[in-house]
Amino acid sequence: MSFQEAISSGLSRYIDFNTRSSRSEYWYWVLFVVLLSIVAGVIDSIIFDSPILRSLVTLGLLVPGIAVGVRRLHDIARSGWWYLIVFIPLIGALVLIYWFVQPGTAGSNEYGDNPLGDAAST
Repeated sequence: MSFQEAISSGLSRYIDFNTRSSRSEYWYWVLFVVLLSIVAGVIDSIIFDSPILRSLVTLGLLVPGIAVGVRRLHDIARSGWWYLIVFIPLIGALVLIYWFVQPGTAGSNEYGDNPLGDAAST
């Protein structure tokens, strides 16, 4: 999956918490969010004295980001409820990162077919 396809998928499936997302889709989404936050932070520092634009970007991408994360968990055959582990300080985030770098389950699982565009998932 290309960078543009991942962003398009993340934004168009922002309320899809039922299917699967490939590793490439998830990590391209993370890259997009980081880059957009940096750009918003630079614009905030030039135009505003507070992080107004960056806060709006963060709020606007919160639900799509959670959805991509849940779909990524589905790709490794884990329930999306595991995403709540992020609320355990430090350890939760480290566990999620470990899971997010794992290859997805080959073929179909209970959350659907193998997502296209991730050769390592097959």
